Amino acid sequence: MQITSNSPDPFIKLISEKGEKARLLFLGHIKELARKVPVKVMLGDGTVTDQESFDPGLVRQFYDTVLRGLPAWASNGVSVTTDQDLRRSFIKFEIKEGNYVLSCHMSLQYHALLFYKPDHKVIDIQKEISKISQEIENLQRNMAPESDKQIEERLRKAGYENVDQQKLFELLFEHDNLTQELIELQQENQKQVNELVKRQTLLFKELDNLLIEVYHTMPVMIDEMRMIAAEEGCMCVFNLEYLRNNAREGNLNLERIPDKVKNSLLSMTDDVVQVLRF
Repeated sequence: MQITSNSPDPFIKLISEKGEKARLLFLGHIKELARKVPVKVMLGDGTVTDQESFDPGLVRQFYDTVLRGLPAWASNGVSVTTDQDLRRSFIKFEIKEGNYVLSCHMSLQYHALLFYKPDHKVIDIQKEISKISQEIENLQRNMAPESDKQIEERLRKAGYENVDQQKLFELLFEHDNLTQELIELQQENQKQVNELVKRQTLLFKELDNLLIEVYHTMPVMIDEMRMIAAEEGCMCVFNLEYLRNNAREGNLNLERIPDKVKNSLLSMTDDVVQVLRF
């Protein structure tokens, strides 16, 4: 059963009220933590522009504070998921009372956009990459005709002119030294291309090191469906489940919950509210 709930049951109404207090306190923290600050960034064409960003690290620190304040609750710590430019930072924690498990899921979903640092080095690297790309293209385009000329010249010096394909095959089969010489010739032509590709790869890595991420979110409460739909926002959800044979059930018989368990669950929800009051 998800809390808050519209159930008329007095216990559920009371625990829902406490859950709503926790949700509002959580939202207040997110509004402060996701406060945007201006940042200068560079576009791919070298234009420097203004963006706004927040620090997700502050949200993770907040989660750590919450978990430290609830030592009796079980948790796997702070988690972060990445799906292309979509990020989600969240914690899940729970506590057991009798055969009942009260759990809470706090999450913030945001987007990460890539820009360059405002550094003129970005432009210099891009120019060199472009120049190398053109050199590689020219070499590859001219490699076959140039290699044919070089092969003909080597054959002429070896005493073979106007050799057709069949005769060339026979010569290569009969003369290992000639075959090796022609192979080395091809390797030399390819070596220049490989060196350019290697330099280009290093430049791309250097360019990647000049990238920065700008983070965007909306400090508003959303539900699970909107989170699945990749909307920006935060979520604070409580769930109450019943344990039967190590399986969890969400459909509860509220009348069967002992008063002692109800009081403990209400107190535990108060603990979450209290830890959020800072």
